[in-house]
Amino acid sequence: MKTSRPFAPRALAAITALALLPSCESATERVLHKEDHLAAAGFAARPADTQQLQAMLNRLPPHRFVRRVRNNSVFYVYADPTACDCLYIGDQAAYSQYQQYRQQKMLADEQEMTAGEYQDASWNWGAWGPMNGPGWGGWNPSWNQAWGNWDPGMGAYNSGW
Repeated sequence: MKTSRPFAPRALAAITALALLPSCESATERVLHKEDHLAAAGFAARPADTQQLQAMLNRLPPHRFVRRVRNNSVFYVYADPTACDCLYIGDQAAYSQYQQYRQQKMLADEQEMTAGEYQDASWNWGAWGPMNGPGWGGWNPSWNQAWGNWDPGMGAYNSGW
């Protein structure tokens, strides 16, 4: 007699995978978001609408900035052969504006990922068991033999707990 595997674990895995799909951003979507910010920073889009321009576009590294100096002026070129089939061209001011946006976004993303203090008086930390050992108490590499007898000189790192 053949026994079948339970359906529930497979169904749960499939539903979980489907639920995560909307949060994933495709490479094309990432490029489109980047190009929106390029335009907002002052880059101008020039379509590769002739065979000659298309051939020139294809010679540039895709989705990368290329710096060009012409008549003592610095220009930045960004080739997109996939989403818009165009070339973004900007001066030093546009490139600086785009870089400033990137730094602000990186800081915002970092702040979003930073752990916040949990303020809930009814939360029972004791229910999770004793808080000692790696990951719970003060930072102490003595549990890991690879650290040897290393003393960071910080004293009682976690004396307030």
